[in-house]
Amino acid sequence: MGYQKDREIIEFIQWLPKTETHLHIEGAIPFHLLKELDPVQFSEPPASWDRDFKFSTFKEFEDELLNMVHQWYISPERYHIAAREIFHSLVEQNVKYLELSFHAGVMDYHDLNGPEVVSAIKSAAPENLQVRVFLGMLRNHYSEKMAPILDDCPNWEGLDGIDLHGPERLPIQSWKERLWRAARDAGMETKAHAGEFGGADYVRDAIELLNVKRVQHGVRAIEDPAVVQMVLDRDVTFDVCPISNIKLGVVETMEEHPIRQLFDQGVRCTISTDDPLSFGNRLVDEYEALSVDVFSKVELAKIARNGFEVALMEAEEKAPYLAQIDSYLEKN
Repeated sequence: MGYQKDREIIEFIQWLPKTETHLHIEGAIPFHLLKELDPVQFSEPPASWDRDFKFSTFKEFEDELLNMVHQWYISPERYHIAAREIFHSLVEQNVKYLELSFHAGVMDYHDLNGPEVVSAIKSAAPENLQVRVFLGMLRNHYSEKMAPILDDCPNWEGLDGIDLHGPERLPIQSWKERLWRAARDAGMETKAHAGEFGGADYVRDAIELLNVKRVQHGVRAIEDPAVVQMVLDRDVTFDVCPISNIKLGVVETMEEHPIRQLFDQGVRCTISTDDPLSFGNRLVDEYEALSVDVFSKVELAKIARNGFEVALMEAEEKAPYLAQIDSYLEKN
């Protein structure tokens, strides 16, 4: 996955107004916070930060990440502290809009109050970054303890949407269809992880059963032309995380990444980082990696534009960023 950085590309990517639409706050803890928490255990960043590192299994990734997550996220205050640092880094990369999720599993593990976590995250947002918060949950999270909490989340003040996380092997059950419908009825955005480790049929299920317009990853939809056509017909957006896909073995190399084919076939794709604590990536790194033998500057600008097209912002709020990108596209 190595590549030589080009100064012109770096400056162009920094100049682009950008969105991050697929970020797990638990997987984005700034490493220096962990190092301050336990200087011995976290004396060095994870080995997975190495550019050519690949996890052998999803469980290896999950175990490493959860070990760090559960040590840090023990209170809403810790979410606030991490969010403040994460937001600062994104602003430095010229990110104007963010959609991030927090995980119901961490809330369950530490008995945290969901609305308090939402408030803690949002209160950390600076004026120059618009932040939307989603609650993420696994396909088997509807336990006796969590069911009433999940059923109530469409009523939480400040929550902007819900997302289906984790391995795709479990089927979509009726509670998910009911909850996703309730969230939309409450004015929320709904998402689902699909087409990462599961094939194109999981993307189809997310669209048909949960009626989502936003699929996290989605890249394996390319395996079935009929699913790609469904995505186009229903105007579904894929929030893609290329470096994550490579380090988790979904895709072997950036040159082989399905985002190229999906883009060429007209699927709206955005670019995000997923879990930078495990992958050692920033949003600008995602753009830089795609710029090498994959996408031109004009195409990267179009991808950046896609993020603002789907952003949960008022039209007048999007306008300056769209105008900046469109001005570049008209000249190039």
